[in-house]
Amino acid sequence: MNKKSFFNGVKESDMKILSELRKDSRQTLAEISRRTNISISTIYDRIKFHEKELIKKHTSIVNFELLGYSLRANILISTRNKQGLKEYLKEHPNINSAFEINGGYDFLVDCVFANMSECRDFLDSFDKFDVEKKQVHYIIDDFKVETFMTN
Repeated sequence: MNKKSFFNGVKESDMKILSELRKDSRQTLAEISRRTNISISTIYDRIKFHEKELIKKHTSIVNFELLGYSLRANILISTRNKQGLKEYLKEHPNINSAFEINGGYDFLVDCVFANMSECRDFLDSFDKFDVEKKQVHYIIDDFKVETFMTN
């Protein structure tokens, strides 16, 4: 990386801080400082500056299977009632992430279910939204999760 600003006030030092947060957001400012050679006060200020816009939220990646949610699926959906389905998807408790997409579908949703019956009920609930087509992809193995910008 060269010593220039990236976009909207993001500096090379910010990228180092963000990379450390992406690796482990629970590490202390002192640990981040040791790894990046940036002062603790600067790290604190830069994190506060970027919270809510660049840093959307601090979160944990959970092993859902250990909590009894053994079925994970990514579902592509195309509908004639885009706004209605979008509102429904925003509020549905089994949706981990939802995206508006292109390429012949309107939405891609990442869902977590306790079992196949819950998944089937969820898929059946689309009937009221004039769904034209849907495609379900069951997740077999997570072999890389949330690692972008960790190096």
